[in-house]
Amino acid sequence: MLFASADEFRASPRKAVTVFGMAGVGKTRLGNILRRADWFHFSVDFRIGTRHMGEYIVDNFKREAMKVPFLAELLRSDSISIDSNISFDNLDPLSTYLGTPGNAARGGLPFAEYQRRQEQHRVAEIYALLDVPYFIERAKGLYDYDNFLCDTGGSLIEVLDPHNPEDPVVKALTENTALLYLRGTEADAQRLIDRFKSNPKPMYYPPQFLIIKWEEFKRMRGVTRDDDVDPDAFAVWGFEALLRDRLPRYQALADNFGYQVDAAELSGVRDEKDFMELMCRAIAARSAVAVSP
Repeated sequence: MLFASADEFRASPRKAVTVFGMAGVGKTRLGNILRRADWFHFSVDFRIGTRHMGEYIVDNFKREAMKVPFLAELLRSDSISIDSNISFDNLDPLSTYLGTPGNAARGGLPFAEYQRRQEQHRVAEIYALLDVPYFIERAKGLYDYDNFLCDTGGSLIEVLDPHNPEDPVVKALTENTALLYLRGTEADAQRLIDRFKSNPKPMYYPPQFLIIKWEEFKRMRGVTRDDDVDPDAFAVWGFEALLRDRLPRYQALADNFGYQVDAAELSGVRDEKDFMELMCRAIAARSAVAVSP
């Protein structure tokens, strides 16, 4: 969904925008701001963790509880219930389920089990993104919201082809929303890496990339057995490698199908009016490039 001008976007009676970029760059903060201005905030990670992976997450909680005889008996007799308290601002249940491969004594998962959960996430993310057109109409039909923000996870770029207009996820997003890339700088990347160390987010790796980086990390650390890998050390190292691998593909998606602003500009957005100005500047910038000789 590309506009001839910023005025066309401003005049549209119903607005739908998909924001994408690095995990932690400010997408959910923007969603919280616009929600106060009667925009429907669709969080892809929340949709993944509830509709498409909720049962996996809760079953994992129950599996751990069944290891405790006292809780096991209560579960068998339906005397207690266990649920996930996931929210837009608390994705810990999803992060915990996805886990990190490595030493079990340090909270790591066997590598094959980690790969299995990664595949579950890949499928769930595609389904959640394909839900966007339905939720745009649901937001209007059920709640009478005219405006819609799709808040994507950092792994959006892993489940689509940023060069292919016929890619199912690309089509679902571009035919129904305007794409806005929140482009981070090198300083932003380092800040997000530092934040990840203390507050890990759900991570999805492309299958082949994961295998390559897993073997590379083990060689670097002089480790031969999967179970000897420090899961926390791999999580931080893998996040940095994955983040830098994604940057050129984020840019390709914006160049081919959307708009972009520097993430630093987002810090100045305090309300809907600020966001509209930001979006209109991005549209005007792309339009100017399109008409330049």
